[in-house]
Amino acid sequence: MTPISQSIQIREGRSEDAAIIADYNRRMAMETESKVLNSETVGKGVAQGLLQPEKCRYFVAEVVDSVIGQAMVTYEWSDWRNGDLWWIQSVYVHPDHRRQGIFKKLYQHIETLAREDENVRGLRLYVEEENGAGQAVYKKLGMSHAGYHVYEREF
Repeated sequence: MTPISQSIQIREGRSEDAAIIADYNRRMAMETESKVLNSETVGKGVAQGLLQPEKCRYFVAEVVDSVIGQAMVTYEWSDWRNGDLWWIQSVYVHPDHRRQGIFKKLYQHIETLAREDENVRGLRLYVEEENGAGQAVYKKLGMSHAGYHVYEREF
């Protein structure tokens, strides 16, 4: 039997992935922040994102035509670096497939694309303060705490 990590395909998200990506976004928000996201709003947001690659790109991990994980990249212009920072967001791996290297493959795919783009200066992501498991994974992949706190004001 082939280990699952060898049969994983990482590919760009497509419009037909919108429903599963939106579902995974809702699951992630509940698991990590105990937030219930509005299904209609998230569905429309994912659909718009898939149509506007200048705003974001989704990447999915697929095994035998089933999406089992995802990550989204958004962009931040950095005048300090004269280039873009790619933010990794909407990370989710289905619970049945965790601890099998799924996110690692997603991350490596994104990092490879970023390194190939001469305008990209680095990768960033944010993680909940209490998410020690996530922080450990990101450190293991070579990321380090950037020394910032994120503040927001929602409308």
